[in-house]
Amino acid sequence: MSLEQQLIERLNQLEPQHLQVINESSGHGGYFPGKESHFKVIVVSEQFQGLRLVQRHQKIYAAAAELMSPGKIHALAIHAYLPSEWQGQAPNSPECAHAPKT
Repeated sequence: MSLEQQLIERLNQLEPQHLQVINESSGHGGYFPGKESHFKVIVVSEQFQGLRLVQRHQKIYAAAAELMSPGKIHALAIHAYLPSEWQGQAPNSPECAHAPKT
């Protein structure tokens, strides 16, 4: 099972109303086809009710903990919202300084 699929499986534990996992590995240094190292996640869940932003991130990191190790996920951009906060899109990720040159 791919890292992306494993990440989706773990984040589904948060019972999201909306979940999007985007593999952004190709925009980072050292990329080769099939590499999975950098992800952006958008999670909209009632489980974030009453939690500050850092606590929401901690909840996501806890769900993905075993995938956040050397040789697996190197970077995880997190966008965590309550359903009442979700406006249908998250900010774009910044360009990586070590991105492959085209």
